[in-house]
Amino acid sequence: MPTAPPVDPLATTQPRPDSLRALFWAFTGLALQGFGGVLAVVQREMVDKRRWLTTEQYLENWAVAQVLPGPNVVNLCLMMGDRYFGVRGGLVALAGMLTFPLLIVLMLFWLFTGMAESASLQAALRGMGAVAAGMIAASGLKLLPALKQNVMGALVCAALVALTFIAIALLRVPLIWVLLVLGGTAGLWANHLLKRATRQGSVS
Repeated sequence: MPTAPPVDPLATTQPRPDSLRALFWAFTGLALQGFGGVLAVVQREMVDKRRWLTTEQYLENWAVAQVLPGPNVVNLCLMMGDRYFGVRGGLVALAGMLTFPLLIVLMLFWLFTGMAESASLQAALRGMGAVAAGMIAASGLKLLPALKQNVMGALVCAALVALTFIAIALLRVPLIWVLLVLGGTAGLWANHLLKRATRQGSVS
């Protein structure tokens, strides 16, 4: 008896960009909102507003983007574009993320040439830095409930979050070692738990 073809869950259960143009302007909007970084904006726009990703999918994609070399948000937009439209989607999402911010940076460079020593400008940059840090912290706190669905369990995830904070913020351990030790250990343990759950499911 022939089996039914697999159904793409993205096509039936989740909204998605309906064209490359929509993808381009979505990432352009993200980039133009992302003063100091777009982590908080991506989560709000892609998960809460557009619902192109669930919270769990966003966390998984962001984790991969963090591990890969290069800017995190560039990695993320490439993965999301490829998710819906393949290589073309990745390139279009990247163009949306970079085109207008690049033009704005060049314009600001031209306007503020010679003003780097301005006390007012330095104070404004410090203020924006504080706001950006607050946005990233708020986004991280908002994503914490999703860890309850993680295969490792909420307690282990909370311990990993705490150890990562201590290692980076307090002990100043280089990021590469935190990724290799904590990230590698967490990845191996999660893989072990997934395989065990698969074996138990096949036995039952």
